[in-house]
Amino acid sequence: MFRSAKEIAFIGVTVALLIGGQLVLSAISGIEIVTVIFAVYCFIFGVFRGVVTATAFSLVRCIVFGFFPQVVVLYLIYYNLFAVVLGLLGKWLKSSSLPMKIGVITLVCVLLTIVFTLIDNLLNIWVLGVISPTVKKIYILQSIPVAITQAVSNAVIVPLLFYPLYKVYTSAKKRL
Repeated sequence: MFRSAKEIAFIGVTVALLIGGQLVLSAISGIEIVTVIFAVYCFIFGVFRGVVTATAFSLVRCIVFGFFPQVVVLYLIYYNLFAVVLGLLGKWLKSSSLPMKIGVITLVCVLLTIVFTLIDNLLNIWVLGVISPTVKKIYILQSIPVAITQAVSNAVIVPLLFYPLYKVYTSAKKRL
């Protein structure tokens, strides 16, 4: 559980940072900063705080971006899965070298970015009731360019920002 009100407030600040980062880059298809911010946060703060933050982020972002049920479900599934994976990696890689941490986290973030697109495709095909194999194929194929852009973006952004965010979150964790 939480040890102090500061921890709860810090989750709120992190949710605001995630939403702000998403909003700022929302006009540029495939480029995002949420992955690296949330990856390092979960890596440092662990599964429990990651899942709480993921759930809050998934629900509160509706205030800014609107309420679309399939998007809420997508975010609740994906970001909670993301929090569990990165939180566990933080535990498993605790004593690893910094280059090892950065390499593994980058690879996992790129793979999870592709998983996000797959979950999104499956949910939307199901919610929209797409039955035709041709329409399903077209729907999935149209998502590939954005998925590739996001994966490449994260392959660059995650290793660049991991260490500075790691220092910030490690320092913040000591103060909570």
